[in-house]
This record gives sequence, structure tokens and C-alpha cells, in this order.
Amino acid sequence: MTEEEKKPKKIGVLGGGSWGTALAVLLAGNGHAVTVGEINHDIVSRVTATRENPDFLPGVKISPQIEFSGRLEAAAEGKDMIFIVVPSQAVRPVVSKIKEWVTPQTILVSCSKGIESGTLLRMSQVIGETVSTVNEDMIAVLSGPSHAEEVGRGMPTVVTVASTSPDTAELVQETCMNPAFRVYSSRDVAGVELGGALKNIIALAAGIVDGLGYGDNTKAALMTRGIVEMTRLGTAMGADPQTFAGLSGIGDLIVTCMSRHSRNRHLGELIGKGKSLDDALASMVQVAEGVTTAVSAYTLSRKFRVSMPITAEVNRVLYDSKPARQAIRDLMTRDAKEEDWGAPQEVD
Repeated sequence: MTEEEKKPKKIGVLGGGSWGTALAVLLAGNGHAVTVGEINHDIVSRVTATRENPDFLPGVKISPQIEFSGRLEAAAEGKDMIFIVVPSQAVRPVVSKIKEWVTPQTILVSCSKGIESGTLLRMSQVIGETVSTVNEDMIAVLSGPSHAEEVGRGMPTVVTVASTSPDTAELVQETCMNPAFRVYSSRDVAGVELGGALKNIIALAAGIVDGLGYGDNTKAALMTRGIVEMTRLGTAMGADPQTFAGLSGIGDLIVTCMSRHSRNRHLGELIGKGKSLDDALASMVQVAEGVTTAVSAYTLSRKFRVSMPITAEVNRVLYDSKPARQAIRDLMTRDAKEEDWGAPQEVD
């Protein structure tokens, strides 16, 4: 990397929620000039006045050097790198609002973990489709086990950045890394994105297991068979199966299924305890991406004829009012099989 590339960068962050705020704190701490674009003017006013974001990242001080703006274009115009940190279903409309300020030299970093409803596109594909002036090689994906609550407090965290261009991945790597935030690079964009998206479905199931009062045996089995489903679908969609053994696969799966910070696990726990999906969602401030991703993943499993029984049962619990305990029983009493990591041509 050249000395020019190592200089502090002008960085935009689209989204002032927990992860957007944590990334802004991280990047500003690395010496970069950071502007956060957030359409919720209450958040902008509160952060500007108090230098904290209590609804999304309580207890984390936000440097006065980080600008919070209610104008999304403020986080795009003249920026070397833009981190897109909004819920997956908001990526297209948000990016469409800033596309005219994006130059062919701007690196766009997707930090959203989901699959677009309807189109079934990954987030990097949505971004590439929305910003036609940017070549695919200028798009990167950041994923891995990285709860905002811990990154914002400087706790050691390790993630992956993927891009079709090794140079782009290296630039993002260099921009983000510090002694508390280590970044590995990858060329498997599809695998890194799908790992980050699909693990949320398994985390919902893990929360349901917790809500039902089951134990460690149950959750270990769920996570192990969950990574099988993630690998099966990812491989069918062109990803490298080894990616799912890495940070954006098993790493992110572990943290999202186990952590008290996990909104998907928390939502699943509420459902396991008897709440309806609507009531559980109404009790939460932040977005649980697994709710929409579950539908997309199930549709993809049918399209690619990949067996994903856990994903199928999560959909039935969420959308068909199937009792969670019956869903677990049905998974446990399926026909006996040989343990297989392949992608059998069958649909559950």
C-alpha cells in the first residue's frame, strides 16, 4: 500500500444506529474524518447535544470530531469511502438518495446483513444495481462476529472484509484495523454476505430454544446443523464452502446465537416464551434482520432445491403460528439420516 493510500480518509457512514455509531467511533479513533448521515433527526439532535446515542449505543462517548447530519448526502459528497450501515430492506432506498454524490473512485462498504425481499439479491448486488457509476471492484462487504456494544467499547474483535478486488479489500482492511479491531480479507463476496445474513435465522431458532427452556445440548445441535444449512445454500449459490467455517460463518453464528446483545436471539426467545411475532417486534427498538431473511432464505432453498429443515420450521413458527415446541419435535423426529454436509437435491 502506498503512503498516499495510508493517509487519513474522508469517510461517510450511512446510518446512525448501534453499528453505524460503533463504526464511526472506531474509524474516527483511527484518525479518519467521519460524517454520519442519519434521517432520524431526533438521533442527530441528541448525539450533537450530548455526544452519546443512548437509544442505540448507551454508555459510549462519541467524539466531537464525528459529525452527525440529518442530510444523507453529507455522508457521501467528497468521501473516499462510504460505509452503508442501515437495515437490509432500507439499503436500496437509502443508497438511491446518495448515488449522485458517489464517484467511480468511491469505495462502498456494505455492513448490512440480509437478503433483499422480492429480488433475493445480496446487499452488494443491490448496491451495484443502484449505483451504476461504481464498478463491482469498488464494492466491499464487512462481516463477522462484531456486536456494536463491544466494538464501541474497544473490546478485541475480528471480522472479514470481502471484495472481488484484493486492492479494495486491502484498503478497507487498512482503514479499519487497529489493536482492538483485526480485519481479514477474502475474495468470496457471496460467502461472506450469505454467512452474515443466514446466521440470523439460526439465531432466531436459538432464541426460541432458550425461550422454551431447553439446554446446551439442544443449542449446540441447532448451531451445528444450522451451519450445515448455511453451507448448503451458500455452496448452491456459488460461495466457497470453506468461508462458512470462518468468521462470517461459524464465527458470526456463535456470537449471534449465544450473546445477550443479539437482537435475533432475543426476538426468538420472546417467541419461545409465547409472544406472537407482532408483539415481539413491537417490544423491540432495533431491527431483527432474521425475520425478513427467513422468508428469503426459504424461497432460495426451494429455488435451489436445498434441504434447510431448520429454516423451514422457523418460517412456520413465525408466519404460520406453528407452536415452537412442535417445530422442535418435528425436527427431532425426521427420518434417520447419515450426517452430511453436502447439498442434497431435496426440499423439506
